[in-house]
Amino acid sequence: MSLLDRTVDFTAALRRAGVPVSTAETVDAARALGTVGLLDRDTLREAFAATMCKRPTYRVTFNTLFDLYFPPRIGDGLSVVEAGAGGTDGDGRPDTSDLDPDALRDAMRSHLRDLLLDGDDDALRRFARDAVTSLGAAPGPPDRQSWFAYRVMRALSPETLIADLLASMMGEQDRGGLAERVARQTITDRLRTFEEMVASEIRRRLAEERGVEAVERSVVKPMTDQIEFLRASRNDLVDLRRQVYPLARRLATRLTARRRMGRSGRLDFRRTVRASLATGGVPLETKHRPHKPHKPELVVLCDVSGSVASFAHFTLLLTHALREQFSKVRAFAFIDTTDEVTRYLRGLDLGDMMARIAAEADLVWFDGHSDYGHSFERFAEKYPDAVGPKTSLLVLGDARNNYRATAMPTFRALCTQARHAYWLNPEPRSYWGSGDSATGVYGELVDEMVECRNVDQLAAFIERVLPT
Repeated sequence: MSLLDRTVDFTAALRRAGVPVSTAETVDAARALGTVGLLDRDTLREAFAATMCKRPTYRVTFNTLFDLYFPPRIGDGLSVVEAGAGGTDGDGRPDTSDLDPDALRDAMRSHLRDLLLDGDDDALRRFARDAVTSLGAAPGPPDRQSWFAYRVMRALSPETLIADLLASMMGEQDRGGLAERVARQTITDRLRTFEEMVASEIRRRLAEERGVEAVERSVVKPMTDQIEFLRASRNDLVDLRRQVYPLARRLATRLTARRRMGRSGRLDFRRTVRASLATGGVPLETKHRPHKPHKPELVVLCDVSGSVASFAHFTLLLTHALREQFSKVRAFAFIDTTDEVTRYLRGLDLGDMMARIAAEADLVWFDGHSDYGHSFERFAEKYPDAVGPKTSLLVLGDARNNYRATAMPTFRALCTQARHAYWLNPEPRSYWGSGDSATGVYGELVDEMVECRNVDQLAAFIERVLPT
């Protein structure tokens, strides 16, 4: 396969992973390849990134795929860490050819410690390759080797070197102050770098044995925009929280621009007649009064039970961050009864919001399982003035009601009172109506029930319909 073909395959892989790469950008990448060549791989990586990565969030996916399609080497390349007490090989690494497994691990841990102190990335990368060869292999199918990063990290346990590294990097008089914090951060960054080097080498070897396309499907994580709320891990939720305010700024800019470019106001008859005098009384151009964009009130009614808590968390944060796009914003949470939680969204650390809502808000009436019907009834009873003709009502939840009463008349009245009523459902559309899902009942009463499984779909919904 030619380098040009490999570049085209690489851009196709980026698209499959959700990174938008146009045909023009593919041409630019091919030109960069012709200019830079493969002799300086790091420069080629940066040249490709400059032509293909439009947003910083794409960079992790880009780097992973670049390492698969343009690996630093093919085959074993450099030899394994051969090492031992008696000398070094030609690359300066200890010779361990005669050591037993325990002595080999000790020798490699000692060498890793020295490399982490030196901060030499090239030497650390060579060591990562050798460590994978020596420690990362496991028996696999016939004629095929299996490689695992966890075997390398478990054998070397680099996190246990932190105390020794700190002692070597600083004196006792510097402990406990800024110098120690800086040293700890430096060590943490180098350990993270080493772990990624090991993971990259594992991916490279698997790609050689199984094919790039097969490995691509298993190692490329969804970008943050496409992580499903209901399947998000703890680390994913941290990344999602970081996206709240940048996403809110982008959406606010688009919504403001759309309002400014909206249709003109009512016809201004007097100005139209005055302008027609210049054309003999023929009104060739009509004049309109300035259009005053409508800024609706927003009421968010949100299921915060365990099954959809991550979705509720992110969506409440984003709603609060977009509050300037609405004349008034009120947020209500429920499990089997409803309480207003607007007060918890103001000036609060993002990580503490849901904890305070769970601890302090009155959300449980009977058994703490989702009860949409009772929650809607309590909402209408406790907050009769919350929904009015200027209100956009937004319901967030999976509509799984544990086979309880749906309170259709009450919910129908709420939807009728509102200017608009939308329901955002974090479950795949194919699951709607199955089991205890009441989507069929509620979907008929709102203006639209929208599948909202990730940030991309949520942003598209907000830009499409709010505020209108």
